[in-house]
Amino acid sequence: MSVSIVVGAQWGDEGKGKIIDVLSASADMVLRYQGGANAGHTVYIGQKKYVLHLIPSGILRPGVVCVIGGGVVLDPEAFKAEIDVLHDAGIQTQGRLLISPRTHIILPYHKKLDQCSEDQKGRQKIGTTGRGIGPAYVDKYNRAGLRAIDLLNEAIREERIRENLKLKNFIIEKYYNEEPLDESLILQQAAAHAELIRPYIAETIERVDTALRGKRSILVEGAQGALLDIDYGSYPFVTSSHPVAGGAFIGSGLGVVPDAEVIGVAKAYLTRVGNGPFPTELNDATGTLLRDRGGEYGATTGRPRRCGWLDLVALRYSARINGLTQIALTKVDVLDGMDRLKVATAYTLDGHELDTFPADPEEQKRIQPVYKTLEGWNDSTASDSISALPRQAREYIAYMEDYLKIPVKIVSTGQRRDQILFA
Repeated sequence: MSVSIVVGAQWGDEGKGKIIDVLSASADMVLRYQGGANAGHTVYIGQKKYVLHLIPSGILRPGVVCVIGGGVVLDPEAFKAEIDVLHDAGIQTQGRLLISPRTHIILPYHKKLDQCSEDQKGRQKIGTTGRGIGPAYVDKYNRAGLRAIDLLNEAIREERIRENLKLKNFIIEKYYNEEPLDESLILQQAAAHAELIRPYIAETIERVDTALRGKRSILVEGAQGALLDIDYGSYPFVTSSHPVAGGAFIGSGLGVVPDAEVIGVAKAYLTRVGNGPFPTELNDATGTLLRDRGGEYGATTGRPRRCGWLDLVALRYSARINGLTQIALTKVDVLDGMDRLKVATAYTLDGHELDTFPADPEEQKRIQPVYKTLEGWNDSTASDSISALPRQAREYIAYMEDYLKIPVKIVSTGQRRDQILFA
């Protein structure tokens, strides 16, 4: 048995899609354990670009079984769009793609409430994608959600939607001063969604347990990043689920696997989408350079990402809350040709030095990074091994390893599947 959990070690957008795609070549099963269609995992196969929001990236590998776990909130419209793209490309999903019956469903009122909340004047904006993720999780924990298995039951489906709409439309009309949603239309859409996902719903816990007992290779895939975790991220500028590795055991139905490998995916620099603290952010020409060279625009929304230097303090914090056993370092090639590189090794706050990411949101706003300047490289990182990388690039990686006390075992030097190096 081999279980590897792949997590975003920063604020998301680290390039998990490519890492999962490459690792899934030797996997039997890929599990997705949290989040929704706000995730955007981009994979390049030759010149063909695939952006997957809900379906695990392993679906691009023939024979790999992919599971959408109970910790995910599923948008049927986004799911259908992805299925259509895959089928048009000749990638079959029937029998290879399973949805847990416990997966909660995103409905139109979730999206409407999410968008109204972000648009509300005077409210502190989180910078969500407006895809209904947060409101769907609210309903889940309020015991008012509609799960995949409930969607198939007409009586439960219609009763739950009608009851929910009484409250949702009251809020939409009276609080947000918006037009109410049409109940009959939502019921009609939900019935169609039920037939869409019906062939994919299966008791995934049994399938996962069979794979474990059969000593199959299992890859567990998260969305977003650990610094967006609802408990351990930069609250309140966080997502609504648990991207940290601990969330994998709950959201996938895998159970606790003590010897699981935990691979933290991190960029060689740092980006963030949406609002919230970003100590190493660069609002200058260097930040623009990183954005342009790295193609730093959201796969889901197209929003430009905020860019900055690598923050080793935040990354060490992430390593602790995830229990990382190794690092997969991405977009090293974006740093090619830069003479000097900086990495944050500590923070200062009111004249005092901090060596960890603080919980206090006011402190997160005020902390200032303490930088270590490292030599850049002019040669290309296009190589066939880590040992063949430019000396300065190897020293950059070695400095990370020494600071974090965690090995960098995977290095990505481009978008393609073949542009990846293993230690």
